[in-house]
Amino acid sequence: MGRRWLKGLLSTLFIMAVLAGAGIAAWWNWASQPYAEEGSNAAEVQFMITPGMNASQVAQELEHQGLIRNALAFRFLASQQNVDSKLLAGEYQLSAQMPPKEMINKILEGPDVHTVKVTIPEGYTTAQIIDLFVKNDLGSKEDYQRVIESEPFSYSFLADIPAGPNRLDGFLFPDTYFFAPEAGPKENINRMLKRFEQEITPEVMTKLAEMNLTLREWVNLASIVEKEAGKDADRPIIAGIFLNRLKIDMALQSCATIQYVLGTQKYILSLEDIQVESPYNTYKYPGLPPSPIASPGHASLDAVLNSTDSDYLYFLATPSGETIYAKTHQEHLQNQAKYMN
Repeated sequence: MGRRWLKGLLSTLFIMAVLAGAGIAAWWNWASQPYAEEGSNAAEVQFMITPGMNASQVAQELEHQGLIRNALAFRFLASQQNVDSKLLAGEYQLSAQMPPKEMINKILEGPDVHTVKVTIPEGYTTAQIIDLFVKNDLGSKEDYQRVIESEPFSYSFLADIPAGPNRLDGFLFPDTYFFAPEAGPKENINRMLKRFEQEITPEVMTKLAEMNLTLREWVNLASIVEKEAGKDADRPIIAGIFLNRLKIDMALQSCATIQYVLGTQKYILSLEDIQVESPYNTYKYPGLPPSPIASPGHASLDAVLNSTDSDYLYFLATPSGETIYAKTHQEHLQNQAKYMN
């Protein structure tokens, strides 16, 4: 009796699984097809992706406008191509006769309507970023400085930062953007802040709490790593060295912070250079400087969160681009004598 009952139950479950699978397959076949049949009168329409939209929001809007059959199917296809990190704001010529996969590929090609492509390199200062905007005829230097110093932005990571020229240092995320020529400085700056916000995941906040670092301290340290590390492989090691120094209240002694003060790139700093009076002089003052010295990219931000655990306290960048590490000051001096002649 018990065996017959169990056999019947398993048979029923199997039939239900087959029917469910068939139902899902039928639904997917329907959802992944174009909204309009081939040969219909569906014309191309202008679809706008606004700054800050993610793939989920795009999917909802496409479904709302009758360009796709199902937002969930679109989001699934978009996730396979990591569309969220590649979305570019602008106008796109789309048609309801396009299958969702073709529509995604077209969106990934970038906007059809004229925009200005601007690439912000990792490690750029706020002043350099402003110069790029001005160079591309996207506003005046004075307008960008005003926006950066005092315009309100509703981001929690800016809540406790006072107004001033250094307010957004480190938070203008380096990336490739497509800006509309008619967009104003505040809208363009907001695009960069919105992109930075995507770096702040729940996992990041948990990690920062474990490391006893504030979000701004994270960005601050990452900005120094960005300027000091010549290669990606060096970033987590250098981040670990700076964290080691912070733990023992040892001065960071970052050449990059001195170069920030001097406003020039000098491969070899003089004794006079490292005595310059500034709160950004990490040779004279222990701890982090008052604000980030540049805009760090994802690799440097991640290097701070996932630094290499070591006993190193010193590192040296050689003329050939190699980074040499040392545990003691004496070993560091020996490396200088060996590699810097």
